[in-house]
Amino acid sequence: MPVFIWEGTTRKDEVKKGETEAIDELALRGLLRRQGFKSIEIRKKPKDISEYLPFFKGKVKEKNIVVFCRIFSTMINAGLPLIQCLDLLAQQEESKVFKKIIKAVKEDVEGGASLTEALKKYPEVFDELFVNLVAAGEAGGILDVILVRLSNYLEKAMKLKARVKGAMTYPAAVLLISMGVVALLLLKVIPVFQKMFEGMGGELPGPTQALITASEFAQSYWWFIAGILVVVYIVFKRFYKTAKGRWTIDSLSLKAPIFGPLLKKVAVAKFSRTLSTMMSSGVPIMEGLNIVSKTSGNVIVENALLKTRQSISEGKTIAEPLQETGIFPPMVVQMIAVGEATGALDAMLSKIADFYDDEVDAAVEAMTALLEPVMMVFLGGVVGGMIIAMYLPIFKMAALVG
Repeated sequence: MPVFIWEGTTRKDEVKKGETEAIDELALRGLLRRQGFKSIEIRKKPKDISEYLPFFKGKVKEKNIVVFCRIFSTMINAGLPLIQCLDLLAQQEESKVFKKIIKAVKEDVEGGASLTEALKKYPEVFDELFVNLVAAGEAGGILDVILVRLSNYLEKAMKLKARVKGAMTYPAAVLLISMGVVALLLLKVIPVFQKMFEGMGGELPGPTQALITASEFAQSYWWFIAGILVVVYIVFKRFYKTAKGRWTIDSLSLKAPIFGPLLKKVAVAKFSRTLSTMMSSGVPIMEGLNIVSKTSGNVIVENALLKTRQSISEGKTIAEPLQETGIFPPMVVQMIAVGEATGALDAMLSKIADFYDDEVDAAVEAMTALLEPVMMVFLGGVVGGMIIAMYLPIFKMAALVG
């Protein structure tokens, strides 16, 4: 519904302003008159720029969804009606994008839709895992319990993602700094030395001449180099969107010398946490595996989980096909087998997730400790090599004078 900005005078001649959603201006005017307002001025609120330009539209952060789940659970547990809960959640929400979505969900529920049906309309915010857990909560009458589990799951998933991002940030930052320093030397510093060497005469050492040639090329064709980088990025993105490209890149990432073991541990932690949350919430294992495979983030892991799902449908246990994939360590497979045998698979998966959360922490620390000296040597080698190459003619000249 459209939003109107209004200004009116009360019976005590107090001027009040506000913003209200209404079907049209006439309906809002009638509502305000019934509330005792007079001399009412109404105008339609202008649309936000994000409604015209989608790329300006903000995203709903995971933190907002976690807070939403926590407060929603508390309200339902306190006995508040569902519509009132959604109304209060919309009022206290700071994100404009999320506020609109909550209001829209509330309107759908008011119109007779279930909460699950209303949430399904916004897959960019409430993914398949979220919707299925809410559906299980509605069906079992334990929506408050499910929302607590969801908020716990999202918090731990958010921390896991932050750890991986933190591990990737350091090498990426050093690489960008290296590229910036090299570009500065090639475009600004080396041309100064070049002019000085031209006045000296004589033949320059090979490394110095190669560096000057590279500097001249960078000065003349910087636009070409920038274009090549952009084209490589676009080609990579498009290649990754294809089935073959995604399979190739995801496979190589799991086999990478330093990052591969970390990504495998992250995949095991995410799989265990997600499946444990779904099973403890009453979602059937077949449906749970299907959703977990879609949220894995790696096509190799996704394919392995889908094969596991197919094997289970043929009567096998979950441990057997997981062992055949080669992605899940023997210890994980054994613990899952024990969980199946004792009928406590969800609890066992939760323990595996906790263990691998700690393993990811340890792997990130070890990787950072290993990468720090390697990246510093790399940065020092590149910059130091360029500086030495530029000073070689000066050293040569000093030797001749001596």
